[in-house]
Amino acid sequence: MAILNIRIIGDPVLRTVADPVTEFGPELAKLVADMTETMEDVDGAGLAAPQVGVSQRVFTYRIDGVEGHIINPVLDNSEDFQPDQVEGCLSIPGLGFPVRRFRSTRVTGVDMHGNPVTVEGEGMLARCFQHENDHLDGILYTDRLEGEDRKAALRSIRNANYDSVTERTTAKRAKTVGSSFGGAASGSSFGAGAAGANG
Repeated sequence: MAILNIRIIGDPVLRTVADPVTEFGPELAKLVADMTETMEDVDGAGLAAPQVGVSQRVFTYRIDGVEGHIINPVLDNSEDFQPDQVEGCLSIPGLGFPVRRFRSTRVTGVDMHGNPVTVEGEGMLARCFQHENDHLDGILYTDRLEGEDRKAALRSIRNANYDSVTERTTAKRAKTVGSSFGGAASGSSFGAGAAGANG
């Protein structure tokens, strides 16, 4: 297994709709294993394949002892919403903002062997599924912000020297960057990234 580099905002792969997985075999198994190891290395709550430069519909997750991976996920969300929670993203280091997400999510897909998988989650787990699935559609959590939060996020992204951040992140590896769902200060992260990251 290997720790993979996490792509930072500005990388085109993060804005590309990922392709469905059609080939199941050793390469896919290695990708899932490497993504899981990378997610654990950065203490992430989830990680989507585009965040490690692979434009395929795969994500890993680990929330409150519930962990796994889903390939070619399809989400069935509740109609109601949960209270807004601060999200961060490993691909947008240092930022965290409250994001509106559906209260519960049922995810169907397959595992690395092509076997059917169904997982249901509420709260943080549902939030993680929605965050990671957005990555597969080229959507970042900052795209879901409105009003002053959106302005503040765009301003922060514009003012950040992400080329420098990328070099530092790669050099120091994510362990020193910290990150997580629930906000930059929480030490855990969705997806992949840096401070305050979800995946």
